[in-house]
Amino acid sequence: MLNSDIVDQQLLEQFLEALNALPDAQAKLRIRLRSAGPDQRYDARVDCWVGGKAASLLIGVKKTLFPRDARQALWEFRELESRGPQSLEGRQTVSFLVAHSISPGARDLLRHERVGYYDSGGSLFLPAENIYVYVDKPPPKALSKSIRSLYSGRRAQVLHALLMQHRKWFGVKETAEQARVSPATASQVLSELERFDWVVSRGKGPAKERQLREPAALLDAWAEQLAVMRPLAVRRYFVPSVPAEGLVERFAEVCAANQAEYAITHEVAGQRYAPHLSTVSQLRCRLMAGASANGVLDTLDAHIVDQGANLTVIEVKSPGELLFRELVDGIWLASPVQVYLDLSSGEGRAKELAGHLRDEKIGF
Repeated sequence: MLNSDIVDQQLLEQFLEALNALPDAQAKLRIRLRSAGPDQRYDARVDCWVGGKAASLLIGVKKTLFPRDARQALWEFRELESRGPQSLEGRQTVSFLVAHSISPGARDLLRHERVGYYDSGGSLFLPAENIYVYVDKPPPKALSKSIRSLYSGRRAQVLHALLMQHRKWFGVKETAEQARVSPATASQVLSELERFDWVVSRGKGPAKERQLREPAALLDAWAEQLAVMRPLAVRRYFVPSVPAEGLVERFAEVCAANQAEYAITHEVAGQRYAPHLSTVSQLRCRLMAGASANGVLDTLDAHIVDQGANLTVIEVKSPGELLFRELVDGIWLASPVQVYLDLSSGEGRAKELAGHLRDEKIGF
């Protein structure tokens, strides 16, 4: 059924150890070796007893499971269940998936469908009529690292492009152009999003197009990842002789004079897109590194400080980090998506403003 020729013996033994480590539990592994029987279409079978209750786990083995993979496995399980007995030697049967890594979205789907699972990180879900085991652990490091890479660097630029135009259909070439990345990077990201079931596709080959069908899920996942990733490096300054209410306009004026590329973000940008807070005490911006940026800071007579900053600079090194900025009343603001992400990782009322901005400006 599922990769029956490449069953990972070590992973199955690890799974068996996890079952036997449960209180009042015993488990025995029976790998299919082209034998006849009602479970011959599965990769392995485990007979287990937990608290005196017996069950047979009919197992499919996978390397990784993302939502798309989980849906395919569920379809295969349902197909097999429709053609075979639902009990073995008086024991109830449970459809079960064992994988080196299972994404959080795939876990949620499997739990909802009451299909058991185990991954190498130690997460375990065993739903049976008289047996219920649920152990939730962080995804294996390799999967976590792979997922995090999707939300940083040039790959994140692809996500940004899709979220900003989530109703459009994109081919790889157009996506690459919008995100200012190589076609190879665009293709890789689109393929990953398919595995998460966040995009739909039409056509084949060079004519294949995708559309983001789950923009809210993607934005939520991005915000969640940023919360556990290393924060961006920032520099905090105090700009003297400029009142708080005039600092934004003064900063924009000086940037224009020095031909420095920038994008205002966080609370100031959130307020300009969707007013909500009564006061904002600090200007935060993305500023392209280089001589122009230095000229801006010199002109403003900005001093680096540890406390009392009224200007915080996020130094960027690539135009891709300023993608989709918008000119609003003569001020360059980071895109609403970028501002939302920045606010979501902020403190105090920043998260409140993030929710307001999402409702009023982003809309998903």
